[in-house]
Amino acid sequence: MSSILSNVLPAPEDPVLSVIFACRDDPCPVKLNLSAGAYRTEEGKPLVLEVVRKAEQQLANDLSCDKGYLPIDGLADFNKLSAKLILGDDSHAVEENRVVTIQCLSGTGSLRVGAEFLAKHHQQRVVFVPNPTWGNHPFIFTLAGLSVEYFRYYDPQTRGLDFEGMLEDLGAAPSGAIVVLQSCAHNPTGIDPTLEQWEKIRQIVRSKATCLFFNLNCQGFASGNLDSDAQSVRMFVADGGECLIAQSFAKNMGLYGERIGALTIVCTSQDVARKIHSQVLLVVRPMYLSPPIHGASIVTTILKNSDMYKDWTIELKGMADRIISMRQQLYEAIQARGTPGDWSHIIKQIGIFSFTGLNEKQVRWMAKEYHIYMTYDGRISIASLSSKTVPQLADAIHAAVTRLA
Repeated sequence: MSSILSNVLPAPEDPVLSVIFACRDDPCPVKLNLSAGAYRTEEGKPLVLEVVRKAEQQLANDLSCDKGYLPIDGLADFNKLSAKLILGDDSHAVEENRVVTIQCLSGTGSLRVGAEFLAKHHQQRVVFVPNPTWGNHPFIFTLAGLSVEYFRYYDPQTRGLDFEGMLEDLGAAPSGAIVVLQSCAHNPTGIDPTLEQWEKIRQIVRSKATCLFFNLNCQGFASGNLDSDAQSVRMFVADGGECLIAQSFAKNMGLYGERIGALTIVCTSQDVARKIHSQVLLVVRPMYLSPPIHGASIVTTILKNSDMYKDWTIELKGMADRIISMRQQLYEAIQARGTPGDWSHIIKQIGIFSFTGLNEKQVRWMAKEYHIYMTYDGRISIASLSSKTVPQLADAIHAAVTRLA
């Protein structure tokens, strides 16, 4: 029988998925997967927050809860509380009703909806993303029909921020271009601008009338403080200009599998916000029509209850503090082995990821010889480490650097 699908070609190798599959298929009992951006406990297990369990129990006991379709834009209370979490209790944009928030399928879905909206309604077709950036960013914007270009961000010599290069490239971007900025815990580098640097970035991008699209996946997960991790976004919102914000509760509430997030668009007026809301609904309707209810209900329950909210912030800080501790332990373990080079960038970086500076040859060798898996650019998930596995990783790094310099 002939097949109309027989001419489909296999997809090119995905650098992230290939690492995940290689680790999955490795029979070694002490293999270590540092490629996935998900938090693990000291025992290497996924963590369900206690406050999430309480919220789910409360929802299960509430007989008024049902499983009906949500509106296209999602759960109203979830949208209101999500915007408030990003923009702050005293946000003028919220008070002036010029904020549109749409419940979406985590951070990826929020970016996808935002990209489709911009492709339909923004005159500029070029999107500037950091070099490097999260591997899904180019796919998302390209699939929406936009052209992706890069601005300098990482300096491999210093293993820090190439701030001057970043400003130069943003200053040279065409007027009205879309610029994607990660508000905290930059993926994959773990390098964030200082507040002073953010202010200079703000001045340049606003002078170019660029369309800003923030990716906020780790609020509270970087520093352990929800307000501190939102400062960069609030700085841009405070000047009265427009921006889009893709938000996720995967990491900071551990709701990875619930696919819960939001797209928030800050507008210049209430009238503009009404028009944009109507157009975003037209983007969502043929894409997935209605978002899932369970994750939104969990987040809403926690954010509405002051006691639960407090419990969440305590658990959130505990996760952030453990990641910071893993950074310190890894740095000290590498130092103790006398590994050549300056490794202080590990403790200078922030958030779930670290850009180690290891090259692809060293990374592949560590997978073969030590059964430690990371993306080929040398990015590791610090949140996947434990006190037991830090020595294992430090041994592998030392061997790779000394043998394959």
